Amino acid sequence: MEIDDPRMPAPQVRERQAFGTGGMLPLLVSVLLVLAGLALTLVGVLNLIGGFSVGLVVLMVAGALLVVAGAVVGGGLIMVAPGEARVIQFLGRYVGTVRRDGLRWINPFTMRRKISTRIRNHETAVTKVNDADGSPIEIAAVVVWRVTDTARAMFEVDDYHEFVTIQAETAVRHIATSYPYDADSDEQLSLRQNTTEITDQLSTEIAARVESAGVEVIESRITHLAYAQEIAGAMLRRQQAGAVVAARQRIVEGAVGMVQLALDRLAEQEVVDLDEERKAAMVSNLLVVLCGDRDTQPVVNTGSLYN
Repeated sequence: MEIDDPRMPAPQVRERQAFGTGGMLPLLVSVLLVLAGLALTLVGVLNLIGGFSVGLVVLMVAGALLVVAGAVVGGGLIMVAPGEARVIQFLGRYVGTVRRDGLRWINPFTMRRKISTRIRNHETAVTKVNDADGSPIEIAAVVVWRVTDTARAMFEVDDYHEFVTIQAETAVRHIATSYPYDADSDEQLSLRQNTTEITDQLSTEIAARVESAGVEVIESRITHLAYAQEIAGAMLRRQQAGAVVAARQRIVEGAVGMVQLALDRLAEQEVVDLDEERKAAMVSNLLVVLCGDRDTQPVVNTGSLYN
């Protein structure tokens, strides 16, 4: 089956590393600037009580500026947890992503948006669709995925989580309608009998659909697969009939082999010489014994072979 790969527009942005540095030194500088500014302001206020002077006003203004500078420097500090990233924008323009965890310092005039890069699970709802034979079935799957390109996940789609949800359900529907629930021959793939091949194709199709959003599909598995309730009883009887026919076929094949072996052994060891009529009777009796549903009742022949 050809993978359903929708044509998505080329991505406008791709993830790149944002400019930044460790946050411990900027944190220390910010604290010192704020403390120094508060100290100068406090000194100016206390001296201003004794009398007004231009020098004291300048001292207070300098203290206030130091406090503002410390706040600006501190505004560039961000904390990044493991399994998270920060998408950085400056004046609406994407400037990079911070993935390194810990305390980091970046341009304080930028906007930061948190995005998770952890592995996630999404289980689709149980959906009723028609398989390739037109039979209504119920199917659901679980998709394991994560964000690999934060820029595309943030800017190429409105909501990357909702995008993955809808595309996964679309791929599950497409796979379910492309194959029959049960195959009539061994060469034909079916949803129930070829789980490995079907799930591989499902993973490939979902990955092709969500690649434009910067999402990687790690694995997908079908978690629910059954006939719809309105035909479940009829299909169960069909499966039971098929199982009975297959079992009978194996029994007959085994019985024929055992009868052939018995006749060959009797002929090789010259135990008894049977004509064609007696061979036919022996074959009939052995097949009845070997293929019957119930235990047979033996009849002891007290006469000769022909009476």
